[in-house]
Formats: sequence, structure tokens, C-alpha cells
Amino acid sequence: MTNWEELHRRCMSCQKCALADTRTNVVFGKGPKDARVMFIGEGPGENEDLQGEPFVGRGGQLLDEMLSLVGLSREKNFYITNIVKCRPPKNRDPLNTEQDACIGYLWDQMALIRPRIVVCLGRIAAMRLISPSYRITREHGQWMEKDGAYYTAIYHPAALLRDPTKKPDTFADLRSIRSKIREVCPEVYG
Repeated sequence: MTNWEELHRRCMSCQKCALADTRTNVVFGKGPKDARVMFIGEGPGENEDLQGEPFVGRGGQLLDEMLSLVGLSREKNFYITNIVKCRPPKNRDPLNTEQDACIGYLWDQMALIRPRIVVCLGRIAAMRLISPSYRITREHGQWMEKDGAYYTAIYHPAALLRDPTKKPDTFADLRSIRSKIREVCPEVYG
């Protein structure tokens, strides 16, 4: 098993796919390394690529606001990252080959953190981590247990910016996440 320093070093110098040629920064992740809750998106956008930190653009700001309403903060009690650590050109969906090249870093992050709750942000992450046939519009907010952790998915914050009518569903999903945290790992709110 690798440690955080080794994993970070390997990820920062990665050349496994063509995304390495166009990135400004590798976007590794942010939050406490002992977090019991992980949020996982698909890949960095332009602001994330420029700043080297996940979910810092408009969508990330919206996500932080929504999560604060249920007592969650990336500084205190959750870790946030993406499946791919480099920005796909023009913010397109990461290709399967890019996901395959990068997924080992995520598995290592998850092995080090050992989260009890994993929240996929959007359909790409849900399809990769929950089920290849996952349908976000039908299955968001539903829970499944896998490898000792509970998984769910919510709409990606960028989708909420494009379609604010999805916000009520997302707030209901966030309340469900808060309830699951209280049930499974109440120390998160300690």
C-alpha cells in the first residue's frame, strides 16, 4: 500500500494519458485525509485546472453552499476529488481510456481514506463507481452498500447551474446524506 506523499508525487508527474499534455495543474483532491465521507466528480474544469483544486468554480461554490446547509465542509469533514485528475479539453466528459488511466489514483485515495460514505457527483462518476447502467435522473439519492461503504449519487453542481429545477431533488438527497452520516459515522458531526 502506498502512502499519501508517494501517491501525490506519482499523480503529480503522471503521463499515462493525453490529458497530461494539455493540463495546467493536476487536481489531486482536497479535505481531511481521515475523512469518513468522500465526494467524487468526473474531472476538473477550467478553474480547477488553473488553481489545482477540485470544485472551485461556480459549480464548486454552489456545492459548498449546499453542503454547508447539512453541516459539511471540505476543510473539516469530507474529502473531495475526481475520477480523472487532469482537465479534459473544453470540459468534455472524460473518455473511458482517460478514466482507466487515472482510476488507480482514486482507488489508492479511497484505500488510504477508507470512507464510509461515497457520494458521486453526477452520472459519469456514478456510472464508474456504482453501476455502468446508472441513470442519474432515476436513481439519484438511492443508497447501495459496496465494499464496506455506502454509495449514492447526486446531480453534478454544473447540472444544477444549467437546470435549477433539479435543486429541490438535490436538497432532498443532501438530507438523505446527512441522515446516512448520522447513522453510519456520527463522528463526522462531532
